[in-house]
Amino acid sequence: MRELFCVVLLGSLSGAAACGGDASPDSAMPEAPSTATPVITESTTVARGDATEGTRILFIGTSLTAGLGLDPDSAFPAVIGRLAEREGIDVAVTAAGLSGETSAGALRRVDWLLRDKVDLVVIETGANDGLRGLDPDTTAANLEKIIGRVRALHPETEVFLAQMEAPPNLGDRYTRAFRDVYMNVAREQGVKLIPFFLEGVAGEAAYNQADGIHPNAEGARRAAQNMWRTIAPVLRTPGTGRSR
Repeated sequence: MRELFCVVLLGSLSGAAACGGDASPDSAMPEAPSTATPVITESTTVARGDATEGTRILFIGTSLTAGLGLDPDSAFPAVIGRLAEREGIDVAVTAAGLSGETSAGALRRVDWLLRDKVDLVVIETGANDGLRGLDPDTTAANLEKIIGRVRALHPETEVFLAQMEAPPNLGDRYTRAFRDVYMNVAREQGVKLIPFFLEGVAGEAAYNQADGIHPNAEGARRAAQNMWRTIAPVLRTPGTGRSR
C-alpha cells in the first residue's frame, strides 16, 4: 500500500499520470501563507448530556482533516465522533484542517488553535513535507515543537501523532527516513503513534475522489475506523478528559 502512496499524492497533478510525472508538487499543493485563515469545521456528537460535558477532541491537520471535497459530516473526524457516540462516549470534535499545509504551517497556527482547552489532540501533518521532499529532520523538529506547544498550553491533554508517508519516487533512503520521523518523535516525546490511517484507502480508486488524492465518503469512513483503533482505548478509559 505504501508503494501506491505516490499515486495518491500526485494523482491530481496536471499531466502527471504516475510518480515520474513532470508536474511540480509545489504548484499542486502550495503551502498556505502564515496569514491564511484556517479551514475549521466543527462536528459535535454527544451520547449523553451537553457537548460541553464531553471529551473535547481537536484534529490539527491538512485537507484530509478538513475533508476537502466532502460534506463536513463525512470527513474522518466527524466519523470518529459518531464512532464514539455509538459506544456511549460523549465527545465534542473540532476538525482544524488547512489544505496544502506543511508541518511548518501547522506549527505557526497551533497556538491559535489551542486558545480553548482541549482534552485530546490528534496531529495529522507532514504529508505535504514528504511530497515536497523537505528535510525529514526539519519535519521532526516541527512536530516536536507542535507537541511542545500542546503540552505548554494544556499539560493534561492526550496527544496522538498520525503516521504519514512520503512518495517512494523520492528514493528508498528518503522514504525510510521520513517514516522514521514519526516513530522516533512519538517515542522520544512520549505520545501515541497512530499507524498510517490511509492503509487500505490510499491508491484504491473505489475509496477516493476523482483527484485520486482525497478519500471519498467511504474512504473517509475506512480511514476513521483505522484511526479509531488507536484512539478508542484512551477514550474508553475512565477519567479521560471530561467524558466520565
